[in-house]
This record gives sequence, structure tokens and C-alpha cells, in this order.
Amino acid sequence: MEALTLHLARHIVSHPEDLRVQEISGEASVVVELVVHPEDEARVRGENDRTLRAMSNILSAAAGRRKATLDLVPPDAFGAEE
Repeated sequence: MEALTLHLARHIVSHPEDLRVQEISGEASVVVELVVHPEDEARVRGENDRTLRAMSNILSAAAGRRKATLDLVPPDAFGAEE
């Protein structure tokens, strides 16, 4: 999931070097947290969150029976648990 998320996001953002992805897997679900450069946040969200939802739909299809959720998290919150 991480590789797929990076592949999708890399082609949308202006600062691909600032992309970070963290995957949290469970038995029935997968949560993918995506961090982008602050200037790219609007590009990833898209109009009415359409781009973010489209990426989430692709991840859900790739997840199979598990539920996949894509969250756009602020850069300062990424890795706070580590």
C-alpha cells in the first residue's frame, strides 16, 4: 500500500521529495497516512476532496477484502507516536 500511495501521490505534487507514508495494518483494515508539503495539500485534496477520495478508492480496490482508509495528516503529527 505504501508503494502504491507514493506512486499515485508523486505524480500529483510539486514537491515529491517531501512525501512520507505510514501504513497501519489490522486484520480487517488498513490505514494509510500521507504527509505532503504544505503547498501541495490543496493539490492532493482536489476540489471537494475529489482527488483524495479517488486515491482512497484505488487503495480500497488494492486492499481486497480489507477496508482501506487514506488520511492526509499534518507534517508535525507524522511519527509522533515513535
